[in-house]
Amino acid sequence: MDVKIISEDENPMLRRTDIRFETTHEDATPSRLSVRDSLAAKLDKASEEVVVHELDTKFGMRKTVGYAKVYDTAADALDVEQDHMLERNKIGDDADAEEA
Repeated sequence: MDVKIISEDENPMLRRTDIRFETTHEDATPSRLSVRDSLAAKLDKASEEVVVHELDTKFGMRKTVGYAKVYDTAADALDVEQDHMLERNKIGDDADAEEA
């Protein structure tokens, strides 16, 4: 899967960068986690620091446009993001499992 950054907007108050990106894929729309991992690798960040918010694929196209937030640290993501977005992106699951 090829990931291309369309735009980057710095948000220093929340210690993150808002990213608009485009992916080209061969098969079906890629999963949120595979897009997150590819985007993290391209930006040289850890997967826990990237939160994918939306993926939009037009019918019949092999191109997906999306929006993600890239945090300075994983702790920043845990502090700012809503619980359902953390759950969708599988961030913080290991900490919950250790507490139980």
